[in-house]
Amino acid sequence: MSTSVVVADWIQRIANDERERDAVRVKEEEAVARKAALVRLNGRRLMDELRATVTRDTEAFREEFAGDRRRDIVLEATEPGGGFTVRKPAPPAVALTVSPQPEAAIVACNYRFIPTNGLPPREHRFDLVLVEIEGEALQIKNHGTGQVFATADALSEFLLVPVFTGRPR
Repeated sequence: MSTSVVVADWIQRIANDERERDAVRVKEEEAVARKAALVRLNGRRLMDELRATVTRDTEAFREEFAGDRRRDIVLEATEPGGGFTVRKPAPPAVALTVSPQPEAAIVACNYRFIPTNGLPPREHRFDLVLVEIEGEALQIKNHGTGQVFATADALSEFLLVPVFTGRPR
Protein backbone atom coordinates (compact mmCIF):
# COMPACT_ATOMS: atom_id res chain seq x y z
CA MET A 1 0.00 0.00 0.00
CA SER A 2 1.42 3.36 -0.98
CA THR A 3 0.21 6.75 -0.16
CA SER A 4 0.89 9.64 -2.39
CA VAL A 5 1.29 13.11 -1.07
CA VAL A 6 0.07 16.02 -3.05
CA VAL A 7 2.71 18.74 -3.11
CA ALA A 8 1.42 22.23 -2.79
CA ASP A 9 2.11 24.57 -5.72
CA TRP A 10 4.22 26.90 -3.60
CA ILE A 11 6.50 24.04 -2.55
CA GLN A 12 6.92 22.96 -6.16
CA ARG A 13 7.73 26.55 -7.14
CA ILE A 14 10.41 26.84 -4.42
CA ALA A 15 11.87 23.44 -5.36
CA ASN A 16 12.13 24.51 -9.01
CA ASP A 17 13.78 27.80 -8.00
CA GLU A 18 16.29 25.90 -5.90
CA ARG A 19 17.09 23.53 -8.80
CA GLU A 20 17.71 26.56 -11.05
CA ARG A 21 20.03 28.10 -8.42
CA ASP A 22 21.88 24.79 -8.17
CA ALA A 23 22.38 24.69 -11.94
CA VAL A 24 23.73 28.27 -11.97
CA ARG A 25 26.09 27.49 -9.07
CA VAL A 26 27.40 24.37 -10.85
CA LYS A 27 28.09 26.42 -14.01
CA GLU A 28 29.91 29.06 -11.95
CA GLU A 29 31.99 26.40 -10.19
CA GLU A 30 32.88 24.83 -13.54
CA ALA A 31 33.96 28.24 -14.90
CA VAL A 32 36.12 28.87 -11.83
CA ALA A 33 37.72 25.42 -12.14
CA ARG A 34 38.36 25.96 -15.87
CA LYS A 35 40.02 29.32 -15.21
CA ALA A 36 42.13 27.85 -12.40
CA ALA A 37 43.33 25.12 -14.78
CA LEU A 38 44.19 27.76 -17.41
CA VAL A 39 46.10 29.78 -14.83
CA ARG A 40 48.03 26.68 -13.74
CA LEU A 41 48.86 25.82 -17.35
CA ASN A 42 49.54 29.29 -18.76
CA GLY A 43 49.96 31.77 -15.90
CA ARG A 44 53.65 31.06 -15.35
CA ARG A 45 54.28 31.21 -19.10
CA LEU A 46 52.65 34.66 -19.26
CA MET A 47 54.81 35.88 -16.38
CA ASP A 48 57.95 34.45 -17.99
CA GLU A 49 57.06 36.21 -21.26
CA LEU A 50 56.44 39.46 -19.41
CA ARG A 51 59.73 39.27 -17.53
CA ALA A 52 61.64 38.45 -20.73
CA THR A 53 60.01 41.39 -22.51
CA VAL A 54 60.66 43.78 -19.61
CA THR A 55 64.30 42.58 -19.55
CA ARG A 56 64.65 43.21 -23.30
CA ASP A 57 63.03 46.65 -23.08
CA THR A 58 65.09 47.66 -20.04
CA GLU A 59 68.31 46.67 -21.79
CA ALA A 60 67.28 48.58 -24.93
CA PHE A 61 66.58 51.71 -22.86
CA ARG A 62 69.95 51.43 -21.09
CA GLU A 63 71.68 51.10 -24.48
CA GLU A 64 70.01 54.30 -25.66
CA PHE A 65 71.63 56.13 -22.72
CA ALA A 66 74.88 54.20 -22.29
CA GLY A 67 77.05 55.85 -19.65
CA ASP A 68 74.27 58.16 -18.40
CA ARG A 69 74.05 57.27 -14.68
CA ARG A 70 70.82 59.26 -14.29
CA ARG A 71 69.08 56.81 -16.60
CA ASP A 72 70.46 53.57 -15.21
CA ILE A 73 67.70 51.01 -14.79
CA VAL A 74 68.10 47.97 -12.55
CA LEU A 75 66.06 44.81 -13.03
CA GLU A 76 66.00 42.24 -10.22
CA ALA A 77 64.22 38.91 -9.97
CA THR A 78 62.50 39.04 -6.59
CA GLU A 79 60.82 35.69 -6.22
CA PRO A 80 60.73 32.26 -7.86
CA GLY A 81 57.14 32.73 -9.08
CA GLY A 82 58.21 35.19 -11.78
CA GLY A 83 58.10 38.39 -9.75
CA PHE A 84 60.56 41.18 -10.37
CA THR A 85 61.48 44.74 -9.47
CA VAL A 86 62.55 47.45 -11.91
CA ARG A 87 64.28 50.44 -10.34
CA LYS A 88 65.61 53.77 -11.51
CA PRO A 89 67.86 54.81 -8.61
CA ALA A 90 68.81 58.30 -9.84
CA PRO A 91 66.50 61.21 -9.09
CA PRO A 92 63.68 61.19 -9.63
CA ALA A 93 63.92 57.65 -8.27
CA VAL A 94 61.18 55.14 -8.91
CA ALA A 95 60.70 51.44 -8.32
CA LEU A 96 58.13 49.06 -9.76
CA THR A 97 57.53 45.75 -8.01
CA VAL A 98 55.55 43.08 -9.86
CA SER A 99 54.36 40.19 -7.68
CA PRO A 100 52.35 37.35 -9.23
CA GLN A 101 49.79 35.63 -7.03
CA PRO A 102 48.81 32.62 -9.16
CA GLU A 103 46.35 31.14 -6.67
CA ALA A 104 44.26 34.32 -7.01
CA ALA A 105 45.00 34.85 -10.75
CA ILE A 106 46.34 38.32 -9.85
CA VAL A 107 49.57 40.19 -10.47
CA ALA A 108 50.06 42.87 -7.82
CA CYS A 109 51.94 45.94 -9.03
CA ASN A 110 53.36 48.68 -6.87
CA TYR A 111 55.13 51.86 -7.98
CA ARG A 112 57.13 53.85 -5.47
CA PHE A 113 58.07 57.36 -6.59
CA ILE A 114 60.69 59.13 -4.50
CA PRO A 115 60.63 62.88 -5.10
CA THR A 116 63.76 65.03 -5.02
CA ASN A 117 62.27 67.72 -2.76
CA GLY A 118 62.36 65.71 0.48
CA LEU A 119 58.68 64.83 0.49
CA PRO A 120 57.76 61.26 1.45
CA PRO A 121 57.59 58.62 -1.29
CA ARG A 122 54.36 58.33 -3.23
CA GLU A 123 53.02 54.86 -3.91
CA HIS A 124 50.60 53.68 -6.53
CA ARG A 125 49.25 50.13 -6.28
CA PHE A 126 47.04 48.24 -8.67
CA ASP A 127 46.23 44.70 -9.67
CA LEU A 128 46.45 43.03 -13.01
CA VAL A 129 44.12 40.07 -13.35
CA LEU A 130 44.42 37.03 -15.56
CA VAL A 131 41.23 36.85 -17.58
CA GLU A 132 39.90 34.00 -19.65
CA ILE A 133 39.34 34.87 -23.31
CA GLU A 134 36.88 32.65 -25.17
CA GLY A 135 37.42 29.78 -22.76
CA GLU A 136 40.84 28.92 -24.16
CA ALA A 137 43.42 31.64 -23.55
CA LEU A 138 44.51 33.97 -20.80
CA GLN A 139 45.20 37.65 -21.13
CA ILE A 140 46.18 40.25 -18.59
CA LYS A 141 43.77 43.04 -17.69
CA ASN A 142 44.19 46.12 -15.53
CA HIS A 143 41.60 45.52 -12.83
CA GLY A 144 41.11 49.24 -12.19
CA THR A 145 40.72 50.50 -15.75
CA GLY A 146 39.57 47.41 -17.63
CA GLN A 147 42.39 47.80 -20.17
CA VAL A 148 43.34 44.41 -21.64
CA PHE A 149 46.92 43.78 -22.73
CA ALA A 150 46.95 41.40 -25.69
CA THR A 151 50.75 41.09 -25.74
CA ALA A 152 53.68 41.18 -23.35
CA ASP A 153 55.03 44.11 -25.42
CA ALA A 154 51.95 46.23 -24.68
CA LEU A 155 52.08 45.41 -20.97
CA SER A 156 55.82 46.08 -20.79
CA GLU A 157 55.31 49.54 -22.28
CA PHE A 158 52.47 50.26 -19.85
CA LEU A 159 54.57 49.20 -16.86
CA LEU A 160 57.92 50.71 -17.84
CA VAL A 161 57.03 54.22 -19.03
CA PRO A 162 56.69 55.57 -15.45
CA VAL A 163 59.97 53.91 -14.47
CA PHE A 164 61.92 55.24 -17.46
CA THR A 165 60.54 58.77 -17.12
CA GLY A 166 60.39 58.93 -13.32
CA ARG A 167 56.85 60.30 -13.58
CA PRO A 168 53.57 58.69 -12.59
CA ARG A 169 51.06 57.93 -15.31
